[in-house]
Amino acid sequence: MKAYAKINLGLRILRQREDGYHDIDTIFHRVDVWDEICLTPSSSITMTSDKADLPTDDRNLCVQAAELLRTQYDVEAGVHIELKKNIPIGAGLGGGSSDAAATLIGLCRLWNLQPSKEELASIALRLGSDVPYFLQEGSASAAGRGEILEYFTLDLPYWIVLVYPNVHISTAWAYGEFKILRRRRMRLRRKNSPPEADAPSAQKFKKSLKSIVLENIDKPHELQQLVNNDFEQLVLQSNETVARARNELIRSGAEFVQLSGSGSSVYGLYRDEIRAHHAAGAFQKEYGVFLTPPHFQPIPFRQQ
Repeated sequence: MKAYAKINLGLRILRQREDGYHDIDTIFHRVDVWDEICLTPSSSITMTSDKADLPTDDRNLCVQAAELLRTQYDVEAGVHIELKKNIPIGAGLGGGSSDAAATLIGLCRLWNLQPSKEELASIALRLGSDVPYFLQEGSASAAGRGEILEYFTLDLPYWIVLVYPNVHISTAWAYGEFKILRRRRMRLRRKNSPPEADAPSAQKFKKSLKSIVLENIDKPHELQQLVNNDFEQLVLQSNETVARARNELIRSGAEFVQLSGSGSSVYGLYRDEIRAHHAAGAFQKEYGVFLTPPHFQPIPFRQQ
């Protein structure tokens, strides 16, 4: 099976919830880089990987997915999971989440299980906020902690040059730092503004990211002004390597540049194929680079 990576087109962090998670507004969109997963019948749940530094015990989301599914449906069989890792770790590309979702889908076939979409999504959410997205095809607008999904057709007419600056960024670290930064801003606002200025963040946005992206899909410079990632400033200020990669994308002629997720990957959208290939070739000297063509649509799971 192929487990594709995703990028985020915009990421708004709206509020912290009572359960410790954050409500967000973002768009998930798959790109042309994937991990390969092979599932083989076995008497127990085991895993191997071509990456020596990747855990293959119950710290791995694929193993956790298999254990949850086997417990939920009282399955006696096991599985051997073989993972070939292409998606960088800690890159904001959802590689671990995509692997977990592919494992769930594959095991339903291997073990002849037929859970409803809702049941499988519930299991996926226990593994991580991004995992439910990868259970279905297409792009999606995500709300809640990322599990409230509205799938839609997003046909990007751009070459996407995705750059991994060889830096690992923890999502937990990014949210922790964002909370600290937001508290500082709120204290300053309260000193200098009337009480009504503390209205919830969600009230400040008149349009969803989905509406903005679809309305301006052919106007990348408008998108650059209207579509923001709330982690971007924090990550760029904290990591010079990521900031340099982003600036190099801009200088290379990208018409829209943004951090994906909580980083560290950044990507650029290009109308011009020659510029995109030239940029990708230049970045390969120092970074990990993945190139996605315009109008890209991954091969669905069922066709593999």
